[in-house]
Amino acid sequence: MAVPKRKQSHARTNKRRSNNSKLTAPTMVKCSKCGEYNLTHRVCSACGYYADKQIVNKENA
Repeated sequence: MAVPKRKQSHARTNKRRSNNSKLTAPTMVKCSKCGEYNLTHRVCSACGYYADKQIVNKENA
């Protein structure tokens, strides 16, 4: 296996780690029917609608 010849400097290590802070939270959108927040391009878990069509039959209890 390849092994580094010299120790990597702190600055170089931190440059590599600087991209970790660029992670983003998933985009949430409001459902057009019920107003619940859910992930984009997913069936609403509260009402069962997607793109103004009922996909899953959810009974309001």
